[in-house]
Amino acid sequence: MRVHFIAIGGAAMHNLALALHNKGYHVTGSDDEIFDPSKSRLAAKGLLPSEYGWFPAKISAAIEAVILGMHAKEDNPELLKAKELGLKIYSYPEFLYEQSKNKTRVVIGGSHGKTTITSMILHVMHYHDRDVDYMVGAQLEGFDTMVKLTETNDFIVLEGDEYLSSPIDRRPKFHLYKPNIALLSGIAWDHINVFPTYENYVQQFEIFLNEMTNGGTMIYNQEDPEVKRVVEDSTATIKKVPYQTPEYTVEDGTTLLETPEGPMPIEVFGKHNLNNLEGARWICQLMGIDAEDFYEAIATFSGASKRLEKIAETETAIAYKDFAHSPSKVKATTEALKNQYPDRKLIACLELHTYSSLTPEFLTEYQGALDAADTAVVFYAPHAVMIKGLEAIKMEQITEAFQREDLTVFTNPADFKTFLYTQDFKNTSLLLMSSGNYGGLDFEEVKEYFN
Repeated sequence: MRVHFIAIGGAAMHNLALALHNKGYHVTGSDDEIFDPSKSRLAAKGLLPSEYGWFPAKISAAIEAVILGMHAKEDNPELLKAKELGLKIYSYPEFLYEQSKNKTRVVIGGSHGKTTITSMILHVMHYHDRDVDYMVGAQLEGFDTMVKLTETNDFIVLEGDEYLSSPIDRRPKFHLYKPNIALLSGIAWDHINVFPTYENYVQQFEIFLNEMTNGGTMIYNQEDPEVKRVVEDSTATIKKVPYQTPEYTVEDGTTLLETPEGPMPIEVFGKHNLNNLEGARWICQLMGIDAEDFYEAIATFSGASKRLEKIAETETAIAYKDFAHSPSKVKATTEALKNQYPDRKLIACLELHTYSSLTPEFLTEYQGALDAADTAVVFYAPHAVMIKGLEAIKMEQITEAFQREDLTVFTNPADFKTFLYTQDFKNTSLLLMSSGNYGGLDFEEVKEYFN
């Protein structure tokens, strides 16, 4: 099958391209810029475009499927040519559904925890040599790509993102997967550039339930009030199975999970991660993994890339970086690290980097998000606000939003770096939360300084 990717360089898109190449498809693609790791990974398989840009001449009647990435625009020359020729044009999630129509589709949804839960499930399956197809939003240890597609596997595990499918398909991605088995971890307003009201955002999860296959099973976090309401109010013809955080204790910086065989040390920590773990256990059970085998495998799970990722450790200090940026994730991650090391000073640094986090009307959602930290720091770049075409934000607005008078706010990368490198990290936990890099912070340098 001949497949062409418009905007092949994206994190999700290039992984799908690699997966189809590995499946034996003839894959081509275009993009106006491609960065590593996508660039080198595509080059290794001979899929990197010879030059950047959009080339309508690449589009011919011989192409059986065009996959359109979110990075492309509606007036993309290659897209217009594909439409002119009447080619079949898919969004990323549409094509994944097309590839998995005859499989049991397991979809992990929710405002937070999706990547971690999906990663936990795949780790357990990999540990027990159970081969499944998948799509996950992070690079996992032991997995070559973030997407795998075969003709033979019975199950496909999909991370169910609620963001839009493509420039010409404004449906949330997870509406297109029609799961047989699904999970909802939590609902907390996000993507306000697409869903301007909280009610509009919650509605997407109601639609998700209605799009499930009749007779399917929904595993849901009953500790999240909105999830509980949405699922229990749903009239969809599905089974509903609630889960909650399992019992656990923390001793000397080690989390012990209560199991039928007694307390078991695990590598992940924090109430939200233990809650994620229990959701993953239920999904694995529906996929044929019993509790004993699940616990054996999950004991070796160290986390998904960029999710509470340890970057440095000494005898008396530890440093983590985390992808957290939405208010609920920031709050959960900060509390998790404080609870894991309660006797250590916690320095929590947050970069406001996404469209939502840099919007004045959304900032108030961060109230209390950093309360668990002993020292709370927020960094944002006024230049990033300008590039995104947003209303300028003043430091006072941020302090007011977080409702913390001792909050330190930086707008200059050099000043933030100076602050960081003048701290005494003895008996300290450092948490760096961002989907960016604080205007150019070298995390390897942080690691060296820490040691």
